[in-house]
Amino acid sequence: MLISADSRIPFPRSLVYATYRDKLVELIPYMPNVRSIQVKSRREEDGLVHSVNEWHGGGEIPVAARAVISEDMLSWTEYNTWNEDKFIVEWQIKTHVYSEAVHCMGKNRFLADGDTTIVESRGELIIDPKQIKGVPLFLVRSVVHLVQDFLGKKIEPNLSQMSEGVRQYLEKTTR
Repeated sequence: MLISADSRIPFPRSLVYATYRDKLVELIPYMPNVRSIQVKSRREEDGLVHSVNEWHGGGEIPVAARAVISEDMLSWTEYNTWNEDKFIVEWQIKTHVYSEAVHCMGKNRFLADGDTTIVESRGELIIDPKQIKGVPLFLVRSVVHLVQDFLGKKIEPNLSQMSEGVRQYLEKTTR
């Protein structure tokens, strides 16, 4: 499943990029589907910033999906590599449930358009049905479909929601 979300934020690219990278925890109040974020590590090396963040989301789990998707599915660890020279971040998400089966990765590009920044988020969500343990074989395809549908409907809106949160945060803190 391809992931694609574009956002326009009416602030300069360097400010938007730095806010995404450095103010993540301060953005939580602007993201209603996020309960908490813990910065696990951050290191700078050769002009890159490597960060690891643990996210705890919220929201309703559809009744049909509750048998296979728990609250734990709403938590994930995100691994980022920020390249300020290119204004990109490459990310990988590791779910806390079905982590061997779920592969999610992508890249965000921050593009200047005058004093506005366009954030292009592109990624891919792949679920390997052979790696889903504890589910009877005859149910695996249904489980894959439910998990992929659920995560797919969460990831793209969360990317857009984060951009909206950055916009609101910058409006509040810079003007």
